[in-house]
Amino acid sequence: MPSSPKIPKEMILNAALTMLIRDGYSALNIKALAEELHCSTQPISRHFGNMEGFRKELADFALSYAFEKLTPSAPDGREAFKEMGRAYIEIAFDEPNLFKFLFMGDHSGYQMGGLEALTMDPDNRAIIDKLADNYNIDKECAGLYLQNLIVYTHGLASFIASGVLKADKKEIIDMMYNAGTAFLVQAGVKL
Repeated sequence: MPSSPKIPKEMILNAALTMLIRDGYSALNIKALAEELHCSTQPISRHFGNMEGFRKELADFALSYAFEKLTPSAPDGREAFKEMGRAYIEIAFDEPNLFKFLFMGDHSGYQMGGLEALTMDPDNRAIIDKLADNYNIDKECAGLYLQNLIVYTHGLASFIASGVLKADKKEIIDMMYNAGTAFLVQAGVKL
């Protein structure tokens, strides 16, 4: 029976996430990670097998880390949705390499699907229900509102994370809120 690794898997994943956020995915490989941990590549290979196994577990770990930031605390659908949008923009500003890894490339393996996935996802369905109740609109309008604002916010965040758009964080968040108001008016909400 092989002896258990001296470096715990979570320690390796935390170091890899730190490197991903700091240096980007392209700088991350098993040798560089071993150097970061001041160990040989053996504990990493023992836990993950190969780079493909490592990448998959890192993607899950990074996604879990990001979703903790994206999980709203407000019980009100409107405020919860604003919190999520603000957190999404903040990840693009504060951790652009993480944002690009998770939401702009195929490295993470995270694929949401087509536009209908935005309104069919169980978590988003719950948000749609809250938005419909809070704004007193039907669920179809609430779904369209959610879909439009997610696509708009993702566009802003992608511009920020890739360095294409240089702007102040508050300015971008205000743009997102203003677009949200416009999408609500489009959905028939009287403000």
